[in-house]
Amino acid sequence: MNLLVVEDDPAIGEPLRSGLEREGFDVRLVTNGADALAAPAADLVLLDLGLPDLDGREVCRRLRAESAVPIIVVSARGEEIDRVLLLELGADDYVVKPFGFRELVARIRAVLRRTGGEAEVRTDSRVLLGPLTLDQRTRQVTYGGANVSLTPKEYELLVELASDPGAVLTREHLIDSVWDEHWWGSTKTLDVHMASLRKKLAPELIETVRGVGFRLVDLGDDR
Repeated sequence: MNLLVVEDDPAIGEPLRSGLEREGFDVRLVTNGADALAAPAADLVLLDLGLPDLDGREVCRRLRAESAVPIIVVSARGEEIDRVLLLELGADDYVVKPFGFRELVARIRAVLRRTGGEAEVRTDSRVLLGPLTLDQRTRQVTYGGANVSLTPKEYELLVELASDPGAVLTREHLIDSVWDEHWWGSTKTLDVHMASLRKKLAPELIETVRGVGFRLVDLGDDR
């Protein structure tokens, strides 16, 4: 697996590269946002927010606009608003400095399993629910015939809801399935992603079941 590590502090970046290489990863280390955006494609990006040239959030946004590469943000900023914002921009996980190396490696492997394993079990399959179409081979979504651009997490949430339309999926189930069974962050990020899905698709497509979770409404009978 090829990792792109974006870290401007050599006291952190060099030991991190050495440690990850000992874990069997091929590591490219860059020290600024411009080099991160120009780097060859990687299997995962480890992105520091405090970069000398570009704000890490902008780098995250641009990386996500160009590809679905998994992104783990590393930063000393631990406020919840930063976590929600980064996840909304498309980051897959968020680690706050100082962090344990073993924990970081576990998070990297967990994200790679989630993002890599999905292609193995969801291939050559289309889901048709009234005006909603999901092509799980190409990860394309259309609604009412129009293409809908979703972040990786928005897409994964939609696929999870579409796996059993009409059924109520609990908040805990959705977080475990789309993020991690050991998810450490605020559950507000789930609400952020659901609000974004509703805005991009249709407000009536996803219902909130208060105190329980969410369900996808099959609008096929109404169109």
